[in-house]
Amino acid sequence: MEIKAPEPKGPVKYVKAGLLIDGTGSKPVKDPVIELEGRRIKRVGSRASLKIPPRAEVIDCGAFTVMPGMIDAHLHTMMFNCLTFHNYRVAQWEITPELQQMYGLFHAQLCFDMGFTTLRDLGLNSSRGLLTAELCAVRDAINAGIVEGPRMLIGGFTTITGSHLDLIQPRAMQRFGFQTADGPWELRKLARTNLRAGCDIVKTCATGGGGTDKEEPDIRNMTQEEINAIVDEAHAFHKVAAVHCFTPQGQRMALEAGADTIEHMVFSEQETTDRIAEAGVWMTPTLLHRTDHAIQTRKDQGTSQFVLNKMKQIQPDCFRTFQRMHKAGVNIAMGTDMGYDPEMGTNARELEVYVGLGMKPMDAILTTTRNAARALKLDHELGTLEPGKLADLIAVDGDPLKNIRCPQEKKNILVVMKEGRIYADRRPGKNRNVVNVKPGEWKIIDYL
Repeated sequence: MEIKAPEPKGPVKYVKAGLLIDGTGSKPVKDPVIELEGRRIKRVGSRASLKIPPRAEVIDCGAFTVMPGMIDAHLHTMMFNCLTFHNYRVAQWEITPELQQMYGLFHAQLCFDMGFTTLRDLGLNSSRGLLTAELCAVRDAINAGIVEGPRMLIGGFTTITGSHLDLIQPRAMQRFGFQTADGPWELRKLARTNLRAGCDIVKTCATGGGGTDKEEPDIRNMTQEEINAIVDEAHAFHKVAAVHCFTPQGQRMALEAGADTIEHMVFSEQETTDRIAEAGVWMTPTLLHRTDHAIQTRKDQGTSQFVLNKMKQIQPDCFRTFQRMHKAGVNIAMGTDMGYDPEMGTNARELEVYVGLGMKPMDAILTTTRNAARALKLDHELGTLEPGKLADLIAVDGDPLKNIRCPQEKKNILVVMKEGRIYADRRPGKNRNVVNVKPGEWKIIDYL
């Protein structure tokens, strides 16, 4: 059961715009009016059907498009920005958990400024142990109003020794703290450790990955018994379990364990794809960091040739799997796996990849609104602009249905509202930002 405090009503105000994409998949509404009461949406209609009272507070978005705040269902905000250091290998040795925590907040704010009002951060570790508590502190500071930022759901790494999530750190790095485990009961304890730290999601890894050195992407990381134990612990605490899977075998293991979401679309086969579709389990594609742009970015950061070759080799499999799963009716929620990529905040580029692979623009928008909210089990509060929902919305210069690139530019994200409050306002005559930088703008800290 969920215990909630009574919610006080707030002042009434109105949002008007040129076009409304409400996140339900319905036909866009011209000249919409949205009535807000406190944190929530009270009514939605056209200017002809919903009259604005005289002297009412009006947020006038002119001819812009209003749509739900976007959701990235898979990223890693605390993964150090690689432009800040000489390269990512230097960063792995030099960055402290305390500085990583500051990066987590900064990266979350960059995404927020770009129209992402909700982020599901699936965790990170370091040489000093898991960073679950640090990530939860960022989330809690935002929720408390100490700092501005998006709504955040935090994942805790729960995986075996030598797994993909372990090899994010260099092999030669001395590891401190309880950050991996082996066998079902050790993994249950590690899951409980993450849950004690306050995580919302238990994240584990069934297979190898793409961005780690000296690791094949199609290896099996854990046994069925181990993954069953992890998922069971998550569910015992009324939390969800997210499973990193690169292979059909990993996908089947996740299904058998009862995982809530399956992360990444890499290798696939039709039979397993059909099983995923039938089960209704949500999947996050995370295709943005499979693009040529991402590969070149990693090359410029000093990534090993082994990883670059691996990323390029699996690229066509990722794209084919997306097309296969979309065609099969698999539930897809937008996720980028943004982390190493230094352009944190440009998450909306993921939608362009989907459209380029054959998804209709409206369906792409749904992956980052309604579908993502459903995957996060927050669709009773978020994902659509309907009466009763929290007033998370953005105003975009342009029509994303005609040009899916519209949300990629900061200058096009005119308004960012979370729970009825405006945090970014770049309408003509306004100059309100969450952070006063654009994605890709950082200072260099070189300890060498």
